[in-house]
Amino acid sequence: MRPQTQRVHSGRLRRTWERIRNEPGFGKNVAVVTALVVLAASVGGWILGNQRFTPPWDDQKIIYATFEGTPGISPGNGQEVRIAGVPVGEIRSVEVNEQGNAKVELAIEPKHDVYDNATVVMRPKSPLNEMYVLLDPGTPAGKPLSDGDTLPVTASRRPVQIDEVLAHLDGDTRHALSSLLVEADTALTSAPQKLPAGLASTNAVLRDLKPVVRSLAQRRQAISELVTALGQISRAVGEDDVRLARLAASLQSTLGTMGQRSEELDSVLAQLPDMSRKLDRSMNAVQALSGQLNPTLDNVRAAADELPDALESLGKTSDKLGSTMDTLGPLAKKARPVIADLRPFSADATASVRHVQRFSSYADPVTELLVDHLDDLGAFVINTRSLTSLTDANGGITRAQLTFGVNQLPIKDSSSEQEGR
Repeated sequence: MRPQTQRVHSGRLRRTWERIRNEPGFGKNVAVVTALVVLAASVGGWILGNQRFTPPWDDQKIIYATFEGTPGISPGNGQEVRIAGVPVGEIRSVEVNEQGNAKVELAIEPKHDVYDNATVVMRPKSPLNEMYVLLDPGTPAGKPLSDGDTLPVTASRRPVQIDEVLAHLDGDTRHALSSLLVEADTALTSAPQKLPAGLASTNAVLRDLKPVVRSLAQRRQAISELVTALGQISRAVGEDDVRLARLAASLQSTLGTMGQRSEELDSVLAQLPDMSRKLDRSMNAVQALSGQLNPTLDNVRAAADELPDALESLGKTSDKLGSTMDTLGPLAKKARPVIADLRPFSADATASVRHVQRFSSYADPVTELLVDHLDDLGAFVINTRSLTSLTDANGGITRAQLTFGVNQLPIKDSSSEQEGR
């Protein structure tokens, strides 16, 4: 700008400022107008910010999504496009394409890549059916979308509206549903006082019904498996007519053969009761035998439990016996000459034992006679240490010797009887 032009503008501002200062009320009006302009700019900026105002110079990527229907879509009102719940753009416009579907223009930030395997879903933002579009950008396995590309209708889903659900109900059902809502409104009037107890009772009933529901679910699963198996069998049978015809022919032949052998079959069936009785008796006998075998098996089991210890003891005994035999071997060799010398003496000892045995038969009466004099005999033996000693601890004493024979004893005459023995 030239210096002369700057001086002209400076003069104008100076004259305007002088006019504002000198003219009464003009400065106040200018201040009010300035405040209103600032306030309007602030409010407009806040409104545009909340309405997601996009300035014309903003750089955004435009893609199109095709829906079967777009209830609750209002372009230009700041309805969002979100990725993973984060706003990344807005809905610009919506129109109907040649196939009768809704074609929605989506403006998103260019830093987000979108692929041809992406999906779009319409979700309600509030109970007032205010919608937003949830965008899943897809994976790098797909082809990246350029500015202006369109996602097909197969990549989109929309929420089911309540009126669409009610439209499938007939008039009586809608009337009953309306009555139910009215009665529910009346019933919920005293909900804070009565509803907790009712919910607790409902919880108890549902807890009691849980096993029933589980059983019904298992039964449903079993029925489903049965129906599936029957379907597979029917399908397999239906696809093999030749085998089915062969099976029917075989069944008919079998039934015909059984009809021809009916008399033999009747005779066999008549023998079954007697056979069952014999089998019953055999089973009873086997049961009795098993009852007798059980104690025997218990004893055998107990003996088998004790057998290892007995075998171990026997092994130890055999070891000791072996060592004893090893020790007795040399002794036996040394004892052989002595035994040979004792053999003649054993014959004489046998003859002597016979005489002693004969004499011992007289010992019983003698012993009976001496029982009453054992005390005196004991004293006599103690005092008489030797038949040749003339003194003892008490000094000298006259000794005597008593001699008697068998014939002098008062014994009954049984010599002939004893000799007979």
